[in-house]
Amino acid sequence: MSMKWLSLLPLLQLTCYFSSGTCGKVLVWPVEFSHWMNMKAVLDELVMRGHEVTVLISSASTITDANKPSAFKFEIFPVSLTKDDFENAIKNLIEKWTYMAKNSFWTNVSSLGELKSLIFEFSGMLMKICKEVVSKKKLMTKLQESRFDVLLADAAGPCGELLAEEMEEFVQSSGENGIVVFTLGSMISNITEEKVNVIASALAQIPQKVLWRYDGKKPDTLGPNTHLYKWIPQNDLLGHPKTKAFITHGGTNGIYEAIYHGIPMVGLPLFADQPDNIARVKAKGAAVRVDLETMSSRDLLNALKEVINNPAYKEKAMWLSTIQRNQPVKPLDRAVFWIEFVMRHKGAKHLRPAAHNLTWFQYHSLDVIGFLLACVATVVFVTTKCFLLCYRKFAKTGKKQKRE
Repeated sequence: MSMKWLSLLPLLQLTCYFSSGTCGKVLVWPVEFSHWMNMKAVLDELVMRGHEVTVLISSASTITDANKPSAFKFEIFPVSLTKDDFENAIKNLIEKWTYMAKNSFWTNVSSLGELKSLIFEFSGMLMKICKEVVSKKKLMTKLQESRFDVLLADAAGPCGELLAEEMEEFVQSSGENGIVVFTLGSMISNITEEKVNVIASALAQIPQKVLWRYDGKKPDTLGPNTHLYKWIPQNDLLGHPKTKAFITHGGTNGIYEAIYHGIPMVGLPLFADQPDNIARVKAKGAAVRVDLETMSSRDLLNALKEVINNPAYKEKAMWLSTIQRNQPVKPLDRAVFWIEFVMRHKGAKHLRPAAHNLTWFQYHSLDVIGFLLACVATVVFVTTKCFLLCYRKFAKTGKKQKRE
């Protein structure tokens, strides 16, 4: 958000206060990386509508916006963890999760314990942050006295608006061949040097210009048609008329943005929901999947040529784009509406899941489990009794025949 808009925010909030009275105070509990990008778009819209937004983050948070001029207030609370602790835990978890794919099934089975421990370690960090923020009585009192109307929390937790001049010049220099956008998301910034050279070698063989988000050592096989960037305005580039293809890890943001702009994809899924996301787009005919761990330069090159030169992929991508765009209300407006709806109706308790009203034994289905166990016990008891009855009957018959 520009400084011009920031200067108008107090006037917007004052106007809202003296008009309908529907503007409120929003407390935000965010999650890092791409989750924050999604949430920030909603928060910017809330601010533009006059709402007062406060983002609660720990001193270990990787969200960098807290150090920049912003339309919303950041409430930073100190924790015993450091940013390095947090970033290292995420890095170790992602590396283990990502590179398990190159191992055999039985090797993965043996590695599940290690992955599980890393997940528990990261979850433990999140829980520790939660406990520390709740234990800060002064902060809790301050938040309670602020009388927020709603808490907006990311369910996963317990970009540039204009192209840079230099980047735009590089894009325009591509001519009729156009460009290819390549990024592995906000959580993966570097991969093995060997794999980087395999990728760079393939990219050097296509006529398109390539904008590659990569923050590692410059590969030896990097071609003159490829530029490396620590960050790229992904959505803006995907919406550029010269974009021909998108090389993606299959993250939700990238998938939806590419579909919206009708851009065919080459998928290099790494972990979590990414393989499933790519599989779904591939099934719709708008993507080709390549295995990052086993691929050669030829494999990636062939995949790129396929999605760029075969018009069927572009047609399918545009078809998906038409479907996605055909909505009665913009997604951003819908998200903001429901946030304001919850504020207007004081928490909207009528929409809360019925699970909140269950007792602890109902919540864990202990009553159902008890009933099923009773049924099993009854069947076992009746079967046993029938068996014993038959046994006694035949036993008596046998003894009677021997006597005779």
